[in-house]
Amino acid sequence: MHDERTPRPIALQDVPRLVGEEIGLSGWLLIDQARIDAFAAVTNDRQWIHVDVERASAELGGTVAHGFLTLSMMSSLTHEIFKLEGVSKRLNYGFERLRFTAPVFAGQRIRLRMTLAEATPKGDGLAMAFDCVIEVEGAEKPALVARWISVAYP
Repeated sequence: MHDERTPRPIALQDVPRLVGEEIGLSGWLLIDQARIDAFAAVTNDRQWIHVDVERASAELGGTVAHGFLTLSMMSSLTHEIFKLEGVSKRLNYGFERLRFTAPVFAGQRIRLRMTLAEATPKGDGLAMAFDCVIEVEGAEKPALVARWISVAYP
């Protein structure tokens, strides 16, 4: 289940004026065991905490999503939050201060909250740094916090 939203349109030339502003919040995305198993199969990361439902339930209270699965969902969740207009291409540049701060258990839902922290020229493009938080429904602590940098080109 995925609670989709209409992305906020943002013109590339308007981005610098939005620094410091919360850009938006995605809908909720269910992280179920099927998604965890599929990620384990693709990455060959089959550690028991992710895929052994019986053992993880007994020892941890359930299986835990891979941190990198949670991280990888940010890309699709971003598409729900905003759409840059006037862009020929947009590339990932990297992350700063990436931390996995709490587990995501199978059956929980996550969402992404994004704030534009910086917008600076980079060659012919614009480097944008977003402060990102992956929230877990009903949890006190977020699952992930990071500054995500991408570069957009007109």
